[in-house]
Order: sequence, then C-alpha cells, then structure tokens
Amino acid sequence: MSPWLTVVGIGEDGFKGLGRNARHALLRASRIIGGQRQLDLLPVCIRGERALWPSPFSLEPVLAQRGEAICVLASGDPMFYGVGASLARHVPADELLILPAPSSVSLAAARLGWPLQDVVTLSVVARPLAALNAHLSSGVRLLVLSNDGQSPAAIAALLRASGFGPSRLSVFEHLGGTDERRVDGVAQDWQDLPVAALNLVAIDCVADANTPRLSRLAGLPDSAFQHDGQLTKRDVRAMTLARLAPIPGELLWDVGAGSGSIGIEWMRTHPSCRAMAIEADDGRQRLIEHNRDALGVPGLQLIRGSAPQALAGLEAPDAIFIGGGVTRDGVLDTCWHHLRPGGRLVANAVTLQSEMTLMAWREQHGGELTRIHIAQAQPLGNFDTWRQALPITLLEVIKPL
Repeated sequence: MSPWLTVVGIGEDGFKGLGRNARHALLRASRIIGGQRQLDLLPVCIRGERALWPSPFSLEPVLAQRGEAICVLASGDPMFYGVGASLARHVPADELLILPAPSSVSLAAARLGWPLQDVVTLSVVARPLAALNAHLSSGVRLLVLSNDGQSPAAIAALLRASGFGPSRLSVFEHLGGTDERRVDGVAQDWQDLPVAALNLVAIDCVADANTPRLSRLAGLPDSAFQHDGQLTKRDVRAMTLARLAPIPGELLWDVGAGSGSIGIEWMRTHPSCRAMAIEADDGRQRLIEHNRDALGVPGLQLIRGSAPQALAGLEAPDAIFIGGGVTRDGVLDTCWHHLRPGGRLVANAVTLQSEMTLMAWREQHGGELTRIHIAQAQPLGNFDTWRQALPITLLEVIKPL
C-alpha cells in the first residue's frame, strides 16, 4: 500500500519553514498527532483533527489508525532521537513517509562552524547524565540534546567534577526560531542561569592539567577504578577483554564482577555494547555503581546475587567472563548452558583449586589455556628488581554453533 503515515519534522520557524511536500501532507491529513508545542505552530488552515500524544507515551494512537491519512509532527529531524525512529520499527517502509527538517544539531553546528562529521552527538533526554563521561577527552567536541532548562548547569557541574572545568560551553535556545538565543561560557565559571527548556549544549572539551587521559581501548589504569583489591589488574584485564572480543550490540555477563572493571571496559568499546555485572557483595555493588557512572557507562546492569542462582532468567549473553566463583558448584556449567552458540566464555583462575577446575572443565568442553606471568620493576634498596605478580590461568572457550 502507498504511505498512509507521514512524519513531518517541523522547526521553530513553524509552518512557513516547511517544504511543499510537508505542507501538502498536513493539508490532506485527517488526523495530526504531536506535542502541544508542535501543534501550536500550525495555522488555522490545517483542518485535520489534532491530537496530543498520550501520557504515558504510546504509539498506539498512530498504529490504530493504519490506512487513514495520518500526520505525525516531530521536532527537527524525526530520525534523530525522534519519534520517526520509533515508528519505523513498527510501520513497513513502504507505508511510511518521513519529511525531516534541519535538526537542532545541524543548526548548532552551522552556528559554531563545526564540521558535523567531526562532532559527537549525544542526548540526555530521559537518559543518565553520567553517560557523557565516556566521551570526555581534550579536543573532543560534543553536541548534547538537553532534557530541560536545568541540563546546562548540570552538564557544567559534571564537567567540573570530571576534571574538565576549562571546557567551553555554548547553550542554544529555540534554534531556528525568532526567539533563538546563544549563551557562551566556561564550565568552571558557569552560573545557573535561566535557560529555556528547549535547548542544546555544545561542549569544546578541555581537560585540567592533572586530569588523566583515559583511552577507549581495554586496559585502563587500575587507579581509574575504586576497588577493595578485588580488581582484574590492568594487563590481565587487557588480555581478558581481547579474548572476550566485544562486538557492537553484544551482551556480556561479568560473573563475580568485583569492582565491575571488565563489564565497564566492555561497554566503553562501543555505545551499543551491553553488560550485566553479577555480584553478591554489598560493598562491591556500591563500587560498581560508582565506577560505571564515573567511567560513563551508567547503563551497565547490576545483578545483586551469587551465581549460579542469580543467573536464572537473565537474557542469554554473547560472551561471559567469570572472574570469581569458578569453583562454586554449577557456575561453569550454568554459564555454558546460557551462552549463545558462537559465544565466548573466558574464566580466570589464581588459586590451585580454581586452576584445577578449569583444567578439568577443559577436558570436557575444549578451549585454550593460557598462563600469564607479569612482573613489575620495584625498588630493592638502592636498586630495582622484578616483583612477580601471582600467575593467572586463563581459559578461553568458543561455544559451537
């Protein structure tokens, strides 16, 4: 069937800023659905019945009208963090016509003279502000869709707390409209000024002189994590993650997560990587919560409990890391059972008992064993010597398809 649903992106300049196709779609529509602000931009010549989105939000008022001439109004580009992307998951492409307007991100980049392909675009609309931490690095430019008028001050506070106080901020209100306004400043001096609810924050990231540089590659310094000693150390962590081989969109179980370092670094490799940290100790659960926010992956899901019981009912993972508890009855077998075909299981052992468990399990299921020896130069009187860390035995197994 021909498109019955048209999603019209509308800017702050309203109906007069729309192209011919968008105007004709609105004139033909029997029903127009949108937010109050978008509906108020329409002139009286638009005769279609006007309806607000329900609260709580639902696509049902649109999907229930399949076959009628329906228009949905959205701010700017409906496919950029907009309702167009949600509708496209439910409506076949040949039944849907999307007519975008310039997004606020495009308008802000034009005002700033920033090449859009070189900018990181993010949204904190109903999303944790802590996710910004994963993208902070000197020289990086961010365009952030704000949740409300308090977002700019909250972003400035986060930048100060994360060691990026010298970063330059530009707040844009009502981009593309007659009430457009720009406010410039520096995060460390930012005042909690009145800001319109509809705003965007541009950040030119500049770190304090003493702020550590944190790579997106595996192997962050141990000092990047708060921990109680239960931490997969930096070099072993890098080797472990190399074998876990994170791929965009995949899910990791971090079993016996300790301070959460493996799951956190897994998620930092790509925005679509997901992780569940399974941890029974209350103190370590609090460390995981701190570390995931500080390192910019607040979406890491904390599962409070002990394996294997805590694994029941969880979404099947693409990869599993077992950092603690391999000697506990049923942990290895339960993890192997839930792992998706083609998935990777990696387990580390420090004690003789856990090493023997991995060796016996390998006899049944195959895989590769690797012994890791790491030594660091440390003072010995007026000289230096090698101090050997405890050796690690690493098991890597790929589940057959």
